[in-house]
Amino acid sequence: MGMRSDDDRGGSARLGHDRASQHLGHDRARPRLRPDRARPRLPWALVAWARGLSPLAVDAALAALLLGISLVILWSLRHECACRDAWGALAVVLVVAQTVPLVWRRHHPLATSVVVGAACTAYGLAPLPDLVTNVPPGGLVALYSMAAYCSRRTAAIVGAVVGVVVLAALLPTQAEADFLDYLLVYLLLGSAWMLGDLARTRRAYTAQLEDRAVRLERERELESGRAVAEERARIARELHDVVAHNVSMMVVQAEAGPVVVERDPGRAVAAFDSIAATGRQALGEMRRLLGVLREGDQTLTLAPQPGIDQLPELVERVRRAGVPVELVIEGEPAPLPPGVDLSAYRIVQEALTNTVKHAGPSRARVRVCYGERHLELEVTDDGRGPGGAGNGRPGGQGQGLIGMRERVGLFGGRLEAGPRPEGGFAVVAHLPVDQAG
Repeated sequence: MGMRSDDDRGGSARLGHDRASQHLGHDRARPRLRPDRARPRLPWALVAWARGLSPLAVDAALAALLLGISLVILWSLRHECACRDAWGALAVVLVVAQTVPLVWRRHHPLATSVVVGAACTAYGLAPLPDLVTNVPPGGLVALYSMAAYCSRRTAAIVGAVVGVVVLAALLPTQAEADFLDYLLVYLLLGSAWMLGDLARTRRAYTAQLEDRAVRLERERELESGRAVAEERARIARELHDVVAHNVSMMVVQAEAGPVVVERDPGRAVAAFDSIAATGRQALGEMRRLLGVLREGDQTLTLAPQPGIDQLPELVERVRRAGVPVELVIEGEPAPLPPGVDLSAYRIVQEALTNTVKHAGPSRARVRVCYGERHLELEVTDDGRGPGGAGNGRPGGQGQGLIGMRERVGLFGGRLEAGPRPEGGFAVVAHLPVDQAG
């Protein structure tokens, strides 16, 4: 039961040999399939080569092809001509006139269609055999080219004229023609005209898309340039606010240092400490602003943008500079959009900087009023300016005030700045909150 006969063994061996042979034969057959799979690449290579040719070369090849085909057909039908003696020269000249002008079908489509159409009409009126159809192939190509490269109005007029001329040429020569013969001719002419019109429409649509793409690219470049300019202006405003405020604080405290160093050394030490702290803060903010201009520095730590919640620290620094400042908060504080928050802080900072630089000995007051749809900022002082120059404010129309107006105008608010009737200077800013993004 567990033994196998020799026949069984032989059969198994033959079966294994057959399977191995089939397997080996299958493996041997695989390489012969690879050249067949590579064959379809040749037509695509020819198409790519043809696309690289100039339009004039393509049209010349088309004209030569139609001329060769027409002459071959004429040669095969030479015994059907009624006037055999004059057939040779007349037929060849008309065939050449139908095909050779197609070389210029793109550059001069109307002139080409007129010349080819006249040759086709003369060929149809002469007692010459038809070339495949009643309408020569050169005439169909010329009609297609005229509809493809002329305006639609010109193509429509020429198409109507061609229809009338063909009808006038067919009536005396095709006495036995029926309705189907006329229908075939006009179907050929109409198909050639419609294909040309479709090609012209598609080419115009492609040109429109290309023009739109160029225009969009140009607009994108302008937008990029505008965005860069706006970013540079924003950074310039930020740098002005940071440098003007902190340097003003440092200058005021440094000027007061020699005066108090003899009278009150402890106060002088505090003033110098404040100068150092203000310098470090100015350096940190300038590093943060300049960091956006640096690329590839992943180790740079950027400080957070200041906001209106840091006004107490700002007021305290101004107090240490020698200007008494009162901070008043009205209304219920609410979260502000980041842009409004930063602009509010910078406006108060710039107003206090102007007070320190231009008001002279004075007192300042900062009022922040939270409304339902707006934020009101008011910074006033009672100073007379250096040298007691009345209510005027030297330098009050400088870059600082311009920067404040730009910040307020960015959110659709308004800014009022000028001397107060009772003396001093006032800056009042209204920032809409609901319109700020």
